[in-house]
Amino acid sequence: MDIIDIAFNRLIGLQREPAGGDFTVSLPAGSQYHNHLGIVHAAALFAVAEAASGDFMLTHFGGRAAEFIAVVRRVEMKYRKPAHGKILGRATADEAARRELAAGLATKRMLAFTLHAEVSDESGAPNLTAEIEWFITRREPEIRA
Repeated sequence: MDIIDIAFNRLIGLQREPAGGDFTVSLPAGSQYHNHLGIVHAAALFAVAEAASGDFMLTHFGGRAAEFIAVVRRVEMKYRKPAHGKILGRATADEAARRELAAGLATKRMLAFTLHAEVSDESGAPNLTAEIEWFITRREPEIRA
């Protein structure tokens, strides 16, 4: 699965950023993302943050993504400054948290995992920062009769 292929992300025009850059997903500049003040709408900023965190999860599940169900459980966000133009998102977790995720996926049926997400416009200054907690559970194996 690719985060870009999720129906909602296609609807809003989410795009993948080139590999190796600081950011993984983006929305292009466009007035369809503006609020009544002519700046990027808070919901568009959140959508990019959530998609970036989902992309991080899919990347770190690797080929095992089909074994799990992951959904956003809790979000704490701070809007920092108005965004203009193209907006870019990324999610990060430190090395210890990534090791904890890998160990949890190997040994637990359910776990929670929190990522840091950041959304910036092309000026480079953060417009939104968030802590996004994912609830992850192992899929039940199919029973074939």
